[in-house]
Amino acid sequence: MLRFFVVLMAVVVLSACDSKKPELGTKENPIKFFFVPSVDSKLIADKSSVIKRILEEKTPYKYEIKIPTSYVAVVESFGTKRADIASLNTFGYLLAHQKYKAQALLTVERHGAYEYKAQILSAANKDINDLKDLNGKKFAYVDPASTAGYLMPAKLFKDRNIKPSDTVFAQRHDNVVSMIYQGQVDGGATFYSPKREGEIQDARHLVKTQYPDVEEKVKILHLTDAIPNEPVVFRAGLSDEMKETVISALLELIKTEEGKDAFYSLYSVTDFKKSSDQEYDKVRKILQALGRSIDDFVEKK
Repeated sequence: MLRFFVVLMAVVVLSACDSKKPELGTKENPIKFFFVPSVDSKLIADKSSVIKRILEEKTPYKYEIKIPTSYVAVVESFGTKRADIASLNTFGYLLAHQKYKAQALLTVERHGAYEYKAQILSAANKDINDLKDLNGKKFAYVDPASTAGYLMPAKLFKDRNIKPSDTVFAQRHDNVVSMIYQGQVDGGATFYSPKREGEIQDARHLVKTQYPDVEEKVKILHLTDAIPNEPVVFRAGLSDEMKETVISALLELIKTEEGKDAFYSLYSVTDFKKSSDQEYDKVRKILQALGRSIDDFVEKK
């Protein structure tokens, strides 16, 4: 009986401790908002802190900003409940939804468009004027789980039978551009955005301060077909009230001068629209047309 009483008391104590777990959104248990790496980590830290402050002003919640090492790290964080919200690339979202039922509830806008293309870049001072000229050359992708920086360019290369002699993963879009500019690789794949008021908005603009002549030294060789812009993703299990509150705050935030500057600096985002998982069926159909599944691409990381 004594042994039974001790076990019973232990269960009661553990249950009491569990019931006292701080509510999500409090200072003790803030909402974890992940910003995937695409530009310099210091810039992400600076601008995401602005977003954090405005969100805390516009909602009753506290937030913690996370900057993971890769897209896949965000996906797995949804599975362990270490991520609640994330600005995630399209392919990473498909994986997060398939594995952990994460939900795309916002889609980002860039310069009036909610779809985007990937671009194949090459060094302007080399004799590379067509995709076939990349055969036998050194090529840089962004990340194995990046849609514009890997998935769509890899599909394009497969369709055109393009076979670089060596490929590397640069981890960020700006790194790909820098590697081409510095002559470390002959070509690379990044996101594409059309010019605005005569100024480049694609991945090359991320390094224009460092390399003012980047537009002359790194040229666009080819564009892929369009796919939906990346989503803002919410972990399965969050309450409808919390999701709607955060969504409303983000839609307000992007209209403010500070909020728009922050998101534009991070991802060239100019607005959001409400979205759903069904909008990303277009990408799934592309994979199906290729006779592939999301898991096929994960296995090839």
